[in-house]
Amino acid sequence: MTSRFPTLAFQAAVALLCLFATHRSHAAPGAVRKVVLEAATDNPMELAALPDERVLFVERFGKVRIWKPDTGSTVLSATIASHGNLNAFNARQPDRGSWEAGLLGVAPDPDFARNGWVYIYRSPAGDVPENRVSRFTLRGDTLDLGSEKPVLSVPVQRDVCCHEAGSLAFDGKGNLFVSTGDNTNPFQCDGYNPIDYRDGRHPFDAARSAGNANDLRGKILRIRPRPDGGYDIPEGNLFPVGTPRTRPEIFVMGCRNPFRIAVDRETGTLVWGDVGPDAREPREGRGPAGFDEFNRTTTAGNFGWPFVIADNRPYNTHRFDTGESGPAFDPGHPVNLSPRNTGPRELPPARPAWIHYPYAASTRFPAVGSGGRTACAGPFYRHDPALKSTRKLPAEYDRCQFLYDWERNWILAVKTDESGKPVRMERFAPEIPLKRPAEMEIGPDGALYIIEFGTGWENNKDSQLVRIEAVPAA
Repeated sequence: MTSRFPTLAFQAAVALLCLFATHRSHAAPGAVRKVVLEAATDNPMELAALPDERVLFVERFGKVRIWKPDTGSTVLSATIASHGNLNAFNARQPDRGSWEAGLLGVAPDPDFARNGWVYIYRSPAGDVPENRVSRFTLRGDTLDLGSEKPVLSVPVQRDVCCHEAGSLAFDGKGNLFVSTGDNTNPFQCDGYNPIDYRDGRHPFDAARSAGNANDLRGKILRIRPRPDGGYDIPEGNLFPVGTPRTRPEIFVMGCRNPFRIAVDRETGTLVWGDVGPDAREPREGRGPAGFDEFNRTTTAGNFGWPFVIADNRPYNTHRFDTGESGPAFDPGHPVNLSPRNTGPRELPPARPAWIHYPYAASTRFPAVGSGGRTACAGPFYRHDPALKSTRKLPAEYDRCQFLYDWERNWILAVKTDESGKPVRMERFAPEIPLKRPAEMEIGPDGALYIIEFGTGWENNKDSQLVRIEAVPAA
């Protein structure tokens, strides 16, 4: 069997071609183009734009790779044994196995330039069903696997898929945000909320995870990693340390699949996309149609899943054994009735989504369009006039929050008022074709680095690492 990685000569040839594999608009002020950096990737998930302009990215089945600007080529940094390697068969049978597990997230330490630390969120191979945040040291282009310092463990079920999330981001105070999916199968609830309380149906009950204040799943956690491994709890999380039957790591609860998160380090604002359920229409006695959400906060809170969605539209209580429905949940006073709930029954009030949209065209947020939905949060951009870079994004995008949709292939540039309300939402570079953007970060050069996942659900031959940059002045 031949190697998946090309020879150095071939890499050099590809790098040369990539210099010309761009899509540019007319070279007018504000024009941008797409440059392909690496066209041979295998299920890439999340990237880290390092201070020296290298780009480190993780691939779901265990490879950590680095694109190097000096050579224009990519090197293998490490291979980490991953539970995702064990599920190629299950990946095509969503009711059997954890198809979304693997190497999922990566973020450099805020002091990376000095210490070389890299944090990775992954599904370790083995018999212990967990996802884990670990810290490794990058030495040159090699991730030293012997340097691993376990930070955080998230117990999960691996009986059936789905929803692992796994995005990582630091704020400006050294706090690490970790997104976790509800680890619940969504395919046997007609596209509404999976709250199946019957015996033996634990993977189909999101109330036991996302709606459980004593569980780390379906959350965005906020911790402060310690230099020797482990973590401390910063002040201001949702449940203070010592609150009975709660986890103090929780900053945000009530998430379904917060696949991509972002933090503005200057303000501490957390933004995330939450991928919603599949119901095409509301149903009396069950609840609303499916919505995806973009959410934004500087304070801890409960965002409602699986009891409410969108602008706090409530689901009904429901008995899956008889098909009978009861009253709607109260967004102001949600109560978790699951027999698997190990936390308090009474939960904090649910907060409405910042931006929400269904399959159909949205009259409230027309810029999002219509079609399939996979909401993802991108970075907040500050244009630095003093930065000596020909690639930095144009000044017109200063103070824009980038949002994107993996399924709809767009990026939105959003500006808000002082209260955080969107006052302008427009497509960013709509002339540039995208192939399911799965991750994006602003690099030290002010350009936008993106993982394009490719045209299929998995194992795409057209996934790639790209950069969107300003078109150089003539």
